[in-house]
Amino acid sequence: MDTWVIVLLVVVGVLALLFIGGLLGNARVRREREGALAQRIAEADGHLADARAQDRGWDPALLETAARTAFAARVPGVEPSSLDLIQVVDRPGTDQDRALMRVTHAAGAEEIELQRTGDQWAAA
Repeated sequence: MDTWVIVLLVVVGVLALLFIGGLLGNARVRREREGALAQRIAEADGHLADARAQDRGWDPALLETAARTAFAARVPGVEPSSLDLIQVVDRPGTDQDRALMRVTHAAGAEEIELQRTGDQWAAA
């Protein structure tokens, strides 16, 4: 076999390895960024829901208490680590208002929908 053919094969092989390594490295970086981006989007959604609830005069303490009560009824004996307001549905009147809370606990996270009746919030 000629020397130039061997050199060509080595160069093509090195380029192929560099190409595959670049693809793998790019995929790893993309996965890391997607996780961080999803977390930042979820935080922004929570802040928007909080702002809308405060703008409508909803009391965050009442929402949190109702979410804790509903979660305790659904999953007895498990203590939530955080409660996040993720969606606000403000329909005309007060009896059709709804809120969606994300309850995070040691085993994962659950969403609880709350409904307003007068000044009280309870699980929908």
